[in-house]
Amino acid sequence: MSVLFSKKISFTVGFATLLLFGLASNHLYSQSKTKQLTQQYQTTQNVSFIQQEKPLTQTGISLPFIQSAQIVATSLLNILNEQQEFEHDFSQQNIHPSGRNLISASTTYAVIDELKKYKFSVNGSQVFNPGKLPTAKVNFNQTDLLTVLSNTRKYYQNYANEDPDILRTGLLGTKGVAVEDVLKTLDFMIAVLKEDIANRRTTRLQDPNFINTHFRVIKWSAYNPKSRNQQQLRITKYAVFIHSGSQKKTSTFNIPIYSLKDNLSTDKFYTRYTKQDVLSGIYEPGGKEFGKVEPLAYLTRNGFEEALMEGTILIKFTDGTQGVFNVDRSNEIPYIRGLKATAQKRYWYFRKVDAIKGYGYKIDAKISIKPGVTFAGDVLNIGLGKVIVLEHNRGGRKQLQMGVIADTGGAFLPNLHQLDFLAGIFQNQKDFEQHIGNLPDYSTAYILVKK
Repeated sequence: MSVLFSKKISFTVGFATLLLFGLASNHLYSQSKTKQLTQQYQTTQNVSFIQQEKPLTQTGISLPFIQSAQIVATSLLNILNEQQEFEHDFSQQNIHPSGRNLISASTTYAVIDELKKYKFSVNGSQVFNPGKLPTAKVNFNQTDLLTVLSNTRKYYQNYANEDPDILRTGLLGTKGVAVEDVLKTLDFMIAVLKEDIANRRTTRLQDPNFINTHFRVIKWSAYNPKSRNQQQLRITKYAVFIHSGSQKKTSTFNIPIYSLKDNLSTDKFYTRYTKQDVLSGIYEPGGKEFGKVEPLAYLTRNGFEEALMEGTILIKFTDGTQGVFNVDRSNEIPYIRGLKATAQKRYWYFRKVDAIKGYGYKIDAKISIKPGVTFAGDVLNIGLGKVIVLEHNRGGRKQLQMGVIADTGGAFLPNLHQLDFLAGIFQNQKDFEQHIGNLPDYSTAYILVKK
């Protein structure tokens, strides 16, 4: 038990004792004080975001004075216990209807994983500090960036109630950045891009002086608990690969990708099975779960593993048709860094989609994204919709690249030291490797927040 928490208990006990004497000496004062403490308890509920708990029970003046004091003291102790529990699990930070977060900025932040479990704590200044873009043109495709910014903003507008994860202030809350600042940044950039594109001019967002004038530029230093010497962000790359496939199982295309049936998707039976279980044939005729999923396509083992890793795959079928398929739901088994792909137990179920999809709490809500302007990152701790500028050197000259965190993945929950750049659509790994050869493996990174 921490010293701070012990002091909280001591304070509670002392407070309850004083209250007991006060109740014994003055009945009217007792009633007033109890009511006041009830209000304090309810206020604490709001500040801590402990929802769906019953308010402090008031039993009225028919109880003995001592029993009333005991109820108050017990309730206060429960509050402190709840606060202690939530010190290591900030699984849900909501915002006030006005848009401002109700929790004040703190220098220390509790990092959580995809199951909202506490992993470690970090001081905000170890990761984020004021910065400034160098004087180099910021590179990006204007129309593609506008598309991703707009789609991300619409996700906030349409799904914030269903997906409270996006309302977390995250680590940037330690620097006073609230969710409304993220929305303000998206709105401003969308407006600037629309105006500049309509006037057929190079957008002002490519001008570092314009950026430095209108935005807070926050330098992001990598925080990697397993490699404390890492300063720059690691920039991995992902892509959509084109693979041949079949709509029926053949000797060549014998590895299925499945979709959960709508009438069974609320039953989480699929979380009981590893990737190896699925590949053993539990969903095939004769398998114990046959009929609960629908095969979408059959791939080679290599195509299957790449589909799981990249999240999206473009399949050209043997009958001349094609389709884009995106991950829908996982078996909720975490991805293990360093473990080879075929040994991973994590498995994804897919859906057919009309575009490359990024982040979303369900398949029908996922954000449509574009290559070259999209990053996958830690949405829970860094946040959805953060605008990123990467700085690196090429041929002795500084290069700046802008994009948006509009995607995520198992490797990024949690991850304060890496981003994954959506590089494009490629025929094969050779084309992909050739394309990314000019992109940095590590980069200085900045986050832009509208002033």
